[in-house]
Amino acid sequence: MKKIAGMVTLGAALGAGAAMLAPVGAQAAVGQAPTAGTQVAGAQVQVTGTQAAGTQAAGTQAAGTQAAGTQAAGAQVQMTGTQAAGTPAAGQMGALPSLVAYVRGGDVYVSKGASEKRLTTGGGHARPRWSPDGRQLAFLKGGQLWTMKADGSGQRRLSTRAAAGPSWSPDGKWIAFGSLSCTGGPGVYRISAAGGSAQPEVLFPRDCRGQALPAETAGAGGRAAGATLNERLRTDDAVAWSPDGTRVAFRGGDCESIYDACLSVGTVASGEEKTVAAYGGGGVQNSGFAVVPTWRQDGAKLAFTAYQEGETAAESRPVHLVEYDTVTGAKRTVGGTMDRELAYVDASRAVVTSQHAGGSWLTVVGLANGSRALFRSGSQPSVQPLTR
Repeated sequence: MKKIAGMVTLGAALGAGAAMLAPVGAQAAVGQAPTAGTQVAGAQVQVTGTQAAGTQAAGTQAAGTQAAGTQAAGAQVQMTGTQAAGTPAAGQMGALPSLVAYVRGGDVYVSKGASEKRLTTGGGHARPRWSPDGRQLAFLKGGQLWTMKADGSGQRRLSTRAAAGPSWSPDGKWIAFGSLSCTGGPGVYRISAAGGSAQPEVLFPRDCRGQALPAETAGAGGRAAGATLNERLRTDDAVAWSPDGTRVAFRGGDCESIYDACLSVGTVASGEEKTVAAYGGGGVQNSGFAVVPTWRQDGAKLAFTAYQEGETAAESRPVHLVEYDTVTGAKRTVGGTMDRELAYVDASRAVVTSQHAGGSWLTVVGLANGSRALFRSGSQPSVQPLTR
């Protein structure tokens, strides 16, 4: 069997959907690192008996964060004192230096930890993504691309084309999104963030540049009722623009002519593509997917959500997170079993969607020490860039 270079596998066999995250009581205390000699469920990192650098004791506030009710730098968002049902009490969850946008019940919320604000109503919203200056959010509404200000005002639709998870260019002038390409497979488009009468332009596949755009179709606005997590994720075409503006990571690409499923990084200027992960075909005797890519702020790492069925149970992996080194090509598993949709806070922390109490929860994960702290009920996190 040909294996994907650098892929980390569990020593014990894990079947599809197996081994949900351990209850909070079995994990490290919220906001604290695990005790000496213990290991976080599903994580691959052993921690020391001291508290991890950069973590904080429960009830304290992270340096540089603001108290509930103050305004975030660069964003005119007034935080409310309301709390989602089932959310840990204030002071019992991790606090972050900037807002996290996320989805719960089909609507977009923002929070730094102590309180939250609801930005949309009516459902049908997905994949919020912060602009580079932290003053706007791109998001999907009814399966189409929209933007709004950081406080939820000024909502406007940019395109009637069916769209998947958006991503801003570093200069804030463009928004990339996934949509059907001229080949019939996943493609990447960009559109002016200024809106108006701007039309989408093709970025990938390169061969579709200059071709007539496929006919617009109505946005899906959600997945089929009863779809499993794997079914929802498998065809998620969210894209990610690199911090230096030169590349875009996306599901599919030219590699689909060789593999059953793959993840590509395309160079914007040339249209060239590089395969980052591949499943099935081309001598690879496995199946699975790699979706929802995200770049670390320095561009040195690219993380994505993955799933793998190998030839044996030991080579199979339920939904998990992979971090890819963009220089060496090395891969490692981060977070725990069923973690997905990673959003970097900084080089040492990330917010992920995890499974807890039978639902989706945002969890702050230590990328080096495996520490975990529940944050908010919800999914699809995006961390607001810190403005200077």
